[in-house]
Amino acid sequence: MVGFGPADVPPSAAVKFVGAGTAGCFADLLTFPLDTAKVRLQIQGEASAGKESAVRYRGVFGTITTMVRTEGPRSLYSGLVAGLQRQMSFASVRIGLYDSVKQFYTKGSDHVGIGSRLLAGCTTGAMAVALAQPTDVVKVRFQAQARSAGQARRYCGTIDAYKTIAKEEGIRGLWKGTAPNIARNAIVNCTELVTYDYIKDTLLKSTPLTDNLPCHFVSAFGAGLCTTVIASPVDVVKTRYMNSPPGHYNSVLKCAAAMMSKEGPGAFYKGFMPSFLRLGSWNVVMFVTYEQLKRAMMAANHNYTTRV
Repeated sequence: MVGFGPADVPPSAAVKFVGAGTAGCFADLLTFPLDTAKVRLQIQGEASAGKESAVRYRGVFGTITTMVRTEGPRSLYSGLVAGLQRQMSFASVRIGLYDSVKQFYTKGSDHVGIGSRLLAGCTTGAMAVALAQPTDVVKVRFQAQARSAGQARRYCGTIDAYKTIAKEEGIRGLWKGTAPNIARNAIVNCTELVTYDYIKDTLLKSTPLTDNLPCHFVSAFGAGLCTTVIASPVDVVKTRYMNSPPGHYNSVLKCAAAMMSKEGPGAFYKGFMPSFLRLGSWNVVMFVTYEQLKRAMMAANHNYTTRV
């Protein structure tokens, strides 16, 4: 068998918290270029500063190829520092605390209904956004800015981005798009975690699969597909709104309405393929790593306590 087997002692909340953040960072490192391509495709066609942006990107790999050719390979990882900061705070809360919050809502009962799972997903998703929103704003701004000769960059570095946004847009600017992000992450968290949870439970009960890598892989892939289909429209609106200059959109609803009137319903699924490639691969890497990290950390702790 590859990897660690199921632990005899259930992992503690602290182990889940640290494991989820670490697994999220590892998944981001591997899938960040797909996320950057997704952002570029989502904002394509948006009018910015009175000038309609030129259509430059076609498809996932076309976008990546164009970025490498015109901006260099490093452009694919623009915003990575903020992305890793986001995962350490965001994934730790929304994924690491999910089981604890689920147990709180079920009052420790062994029977966990779909309602309790959905409620737990909404709760940890909202908590994570409230904590990590500034990192998400900076990440999106970096991913959206194109590097070209003779064009000044909006931000020189991650710290400069936090300072500049706070100075030019106020502290509220760092929490710009919180409402659509809460909506998105309520949807993403519920779909992603509940689907993973449900598929995994079903596979363990109804198939010969055991609680190991094949089961985690199938569950994570299914969760990624379901999440992309359901969350893409909110994700596109969130990206457009967070990347917009001050005053460009009066509200999230105005942003969505402008997209519908100018670009049609298809605009809400812009960047769907990179979203799926990114979420599908991210889910597989994150959940498989997360499950293994939990077991490795519990095994290390067990070995330490038995020696002491």
